[in-house]
Amino acid sequence: MYKSLEICAGAGGQALGLEQAGFEHVALVEIEQDYCECLRLNRPKWNVICQDIHYFDGRPYRNRIDLLSGGVPCPPFSVAGKQLGSKDERDLFPEMLRLVMEIHPKVVMIENVRGLLSSKFDQYRFTILAELTKMGYNTHIQLLNASDYGVPQLRPRVIIVGVSNNIIDTFVYPFPHRKDTRTVGDTLFDLMAANGWEDAESWRRKANNIAPTIVGGSKKHGGADLGPSRARLAWAELGIDGRGVAEESPAKGFIGMPKLTPRMIARIQGFPDEWSFGDRKTKACRMIGNAFPPPVARAVGERIITVLDNAMNYGSTNYKRAETLSPNVAFGQRINY
Repeated sequence: MYKSLEICAGAGGQALGLEQAGFEHVALVEIEQDYCECLRLNRPKWNVICQDIHYFDGRPYRNRIDLLSGGVPCPPFSVAGKQLGSKDERDLFPEMLRLVMEIHPKVVMIENVRGLLSSKFDQYRFTILAELTKMGYNTHIQLLNASDYGVPQLRPRVIIVGVSNNIIDTFVYPFPHRKDTRTVGDTLFDLMAANGWEDAESWRRKANNIAPTIVGGSKKHGGADLGPSRARLAWAELGIDGRGVAEESPAKGFIGMPKLTPRMIARIQGFPDEWSFGDRKTKACRMIGNAFPPPVARAVGERIITVLDNAMNYGSTNYKRAETLSPNVAFGQRINY
């Protein structure tokens, strides 16, 4: 199996999708204890490093990693925030680029929000891509919609992929297959009907579209809910009360719009039902809402696997095994914008 290292691993959405694609995780780095516990609970054999990425040294992994990935924090670029970009202390693009320089993986994958593509961040985005190019990577950047890959949710995400000049770059983004994406009603029907709610079938017919973007927020965010007023209106069109989150599915005799449970939200995010987020509702919803949908990570991961397979098997004249790759740049230097 190809080896990967992931930073900002969160609750494991990207890691799970990449595992499904065929990657073996050498290490997952995450700063928040709750998320680390979630990762260890679901995958006890994963090497979870609960550490601030600013203090994580990538040099021991140099030339030993096929894929370096990470969903660096989105608030610096999110339209829901102040969009401070590089001036936001949560901006971890410099740390990701430092680790690319230290580790020199064959492929780099970075995930972020649609806001990164706004004209406000043109110079910053160009700088990121230029730094990757300077370090010896062919770069790709594209906006992917989660609903094009089986996730019943409006969740656009920017995916940056860099392929080392040491291998032939055959990367292409996964082709969309929106027709295979189920509606919210079809996705959640069995869960809505689990406690005998008589109106589950009529609710399913009403919830005949994909969901708005699920939000996670920070620790400063209040109790569990499905977002601000505009998002709640979108949820109401699907017959869902977005003002809170339920502990259980609606029972027999329930009248009105049901609320989603954390398990329902996780399924809309593309997580399998067996993936546990603990038993604390607010904490679980924050972890789920901040996650990268596993099906999207899997789709991109499979394309990266194809690049690595082609390099190994089909005549990539520059390909060498990871242990013997020659670095393109000196490592250990921190990149500042």
